[in-house]
Amino acid sequence: MSTRVAVEDLKAFCVEALLRAGAKPTHAQTVAEVLVTTDTWGTFTHGTKLLRDYVKRVKAGGLRSDTEPSVVASGPAWAIVDGGSCLGHVTSVFAMQQAIERARTAGIAYVGVRNSCHFGAAGYYAWLAAKEGFIGVSMANDIPSVAAAGSRRSVTGSNPLAYAVPNGSGDPILLDIASSTVAGGKVYAAFQRGEPIPNNWILDEEGHPSTDSSLYPAKAALTPLANHKGYGIALLIESLAGLLTGAKVTWQVGSWIWGDATQPTGHGAAFIAIDIAAMGPRDVFESRIAAMIREIHDSPPADGVERVLVPHEREWNLRRKAQVEGIDLPSDVVGKLAGLADDVNLHPHWLPPSA
Repeated sequence: MSTRVAVEDLKAFCVEALLRAGAKPTHAQTVAEVLVTTDTWGTFTHGTKLLRDYVKRVKAGGLRSDTEPSVVASGPAWAIVDGGSCLGHVTSVFAMQQAIERARTAGIAYVGVRNSCHFGAAGYYAWLAAKEGFIGVSMANDIPSVAAAGSRRSVTGSNPLAYAVPNGSGDPILLDIASSTVAGGKVYAAFQRGEPIPNNWILDEEGHPSTDSSLYPAKAALTPLANHKGYGIALLIESLAGLLTGAKVTWQVGSWIWGDATQPTGHGAAFIAIDIAAMGPRDVFESRIAAMIREIHDSPPADGVERVLVPHEREWNLRRKAQVEGIDLPSDVVGKLAGLADDVNLHPHWLPPSA
């Protein structure tokens, strides 16, 4: 059964849970903003459902809140940020802000990150750039959980890639994808809800397709997105977010869920900001993107489809609804939050008790 909660009530719960775990107030506010925004989009696999695992790592010391991310090397159009094992959301917001500021003068900027952790939804950070009128790109690496084209075992992480393109006064075009067929969180969610999965999501230990979600991740690997294409994209992300930044790569990266919570995970990430106004008149760009979106909307829809949409259009509509009516949290998310509430002895009126 789902539970409806007001956006601000959910943020307040997240902030207080992090504070009780030992996070500093500014870090708690940042993480809450990222996670709850993700829930308003309906992307529940990467929102507040993950908070319990982050809190465990903060309490154990693997995620630190006594330090801040910092620039350790830089040039006019680039920088390398050391996350200091802070919460990945804190480091990622800092890094994208660095990219935006450098792009204001250079036109385009890249900022790489090392010594970070899981950062939630990549699309949030691309959106930060789009809100400032920049095209934003974000990506990160992770411990391997995805087979390569032709392999039977995990070779790369489900390394996410996101972009956001501003659309004048309208909603940005935003795409956030894993380099696997689906993110691992969707396999977990299906398992927790007792739902079957399609036979193209995971491969068993023999490299055969499986619909048994309980196998993942110990005895199964995610399939790469479009086979060799997703595999190639994952390696590009590994190069930009890991090799180039000095972060840990592939099996060097720690598991932020199952690994030793007292130890940092060493994730890498990368962020790119492009100043539209540096490339040409902003009003011309806005006119052209508006025309392109109208053209897409006017495309004849397939049977059973009401309208052809641009990426993230559905999520923006869900967000507007959530801001007015509240967020309908699925049962698996509610269960994780109820467990967290017990962990930190925090029981808001809207959250049912844990089973």
